[in-house]
Amino acid sequence: MRKLGSQIIVMKFKLDKRKIALLIVTLLCVVVSLFAQAQPFFKSHKSINPYQYEVVKEKSFNNAAVTSAHPLASMVGAAIMQDGGNAFDAAIATQFSLAVVFPGAGNIGGGGFMLARKANGELIGIDYREAAPKNASRDMYLDEKGNPIQSKSLDGASASGIPGSVTGMISTHNYAKLPLALLIEPAIELAEYGFVITEREAKGLNSEKANFLKNSSAPSAFTKREWKSGDTLFQPELAATLKRIQQKGLAGFYEGPTADMIVNEMKHSGGIISLEDLKNYQPKFRKPIEFDYKGKHIISFSPPSSGGIIIAQMLKMIEPFKVETLGSNTIESVSLMVEAQRRAYADRAEHMGDPDFWKVPTKTLISDAYAKDRMKDYVPGVAGSSKITLAGQVHESEQTTHFSVIDMEGNMVAITTTLNDTYGNKTIVAGAGFLLNNEMDDFSVKPGVPNMYGAIGGEANSIVPGKRMLSSMTPTLVTVDNKPYISIGTPGGTTIPNQVFEGLVNIFDHKMSLKAAIDAPKFHHQWIPDAIGVESDFPEATINALKAKGYTVAKRGRFGRMDGIMILSDGKRNAAGDKRGDDSVAGY
Repeated sequence: MRKLGSQIIVMKFKLDKRKIALLIVTLLCVVVSLFAQAQPFFKSHKSINPYQYEVVKEKSFNNAAVTSAHPLASMVGAAIMQDGGNAFDAAIATQFSLAVVFPGAGNIGGGGFMLARKANGELIGIDYREAAPKNASRDMYLDEKGNPIQSKSLDGASASGIPGSVTGMISTHNYAKLPLALLIEPAIELAEYGFVITEREAKGLNSEKANFLKNSSAPSAFTKREWKSGDTLFQPELAATLKRIQQKGLAGFYEGPTADMIVNEMKHSGGIISLEDLKNYQPKFRKPIEFDYKGKHIISFSPPSSGGIIIAQMLKMIEPFKVETLGSNTIESVSLMVEAQRRAYADRAEHMGDPDFWKVPTKTLISDAYAKDRMKDYVPGVAGSSKITLAGQVHESEQTTHFSVIDMEGNMVAITTTLNDTYGNKTIVAGAGFLLNNEMDDFSVKPGVPNMYGAIGGEANSIVPGKRMLSSMTPTLVTVDNKPYISIGTPGGTTIPNQVFEGLVNIFDHKMSLKAAIDAPKFHHQWIPDAIGVESDFPEATINALKAKGYTVAKRGRFGRMDGIMILSDGKRNAAGDKRGDDSVAGY
């Protein structure tokens, strides 16, 4: 009996093994089938492979183009337009995709500015900048002696403003053609089924792992391993969050489970965003800044962005000089442009803030007369001083990401969006899978005390509940003879307006191609500190000549990652991505 029993057991075991093998094969077939069915976007766009892709730095397209910080996001945006969407459709799909594939700055937990010019000439400016929560207060980041507690405005949930990106994109959808659910689908698939990360992305995630764990209430997809180039990043919690937005729109983020998760995360590190803050957040529609420079019509963003005013001031200050004869990055051109930068950034500190809370004298600041007055004490070849150059007297009644889109109809979109620092406040919302911003540091935590970028602010940018912090983001468009010409912008904190300024001068005055203008070595002066920062490849002869004139000059890391699109004389869309990152172009 004992022998028979063991034979029976062996037979049953063999039978179970066969059944198990058959079951495994069946399950694998089901999984493969579901996998294919569950990725409708990438299944129908086989040319876009999330597991194998390459960076394309420059290319011209006959119909439409996108340039962004990540190849997959650019390809998604281009495919959306090829499927019948316009530039607004592409922008929405690109933003949501960047939130997945470029988590250091692409986001749904931050904010930004959407600037657009429709083919019919209509201008649109949507401000979805983060706002101070209702329980915020002027001195909330000061200790008992009145000194700033810098870590509190930079790290953890205490640094977060109310996120605006989701409502920004849903507001943008008013100008789109395709269903919102379709535009979010690529991002959901990238989050749920993963994408291969680059060496740069792997290094970024590894370098911040300790901060993610410290500032978040639970581990996340980012902290599961040490990453290397070629690994696949899966973000199931973020996919679930995106599905809620896909199904319920604004209520899928600002109410319900996602809102509850955000508020619960606040408890971990002293955050103050409430359910009421989230439900009440609204985008603002802003009238863009417009001005002319040497036959080009420039359109940029108005306050609470400082960028549009700053580039208007700087271009107007240098316009009377024959910049085209001075050469690019020479002592003559750089010293002139630095003195314009010094004066514009002094005005930024004194006069600029959220226009709903502070009267910004925009009309005066961008006037020709004011620019002329600001430069009346400029002496060519003589180094200025920020102790002498202060804000003008007005009387009047780094981590961020940018992407540009131009479609076949001539609609132009420029969006700059941010978490502020790289990976924001390093807080991943438990259960929701996305990073929060540390934009509260962009307020003047204490008037006269610099923020993380060294920018000085005053009463105009003090903390008030519901107020939006001053920004340097500068999405910019250019037309010629009332026809679309350029969409351009960059990340880079307070260096952003200067980068756009220098890029436009390179194109307009030094006749550079878009790609050459974007890649050219950059320099930066922001009034305080009184020093010129230059990139490592900046001409040594110019550095030495500046020092000989009395300027303080210091080499530093790269400035931003500028992306742009230019419509050429033959109508082609020439798109260019910055050499400084994984930025890539796509189109058709």
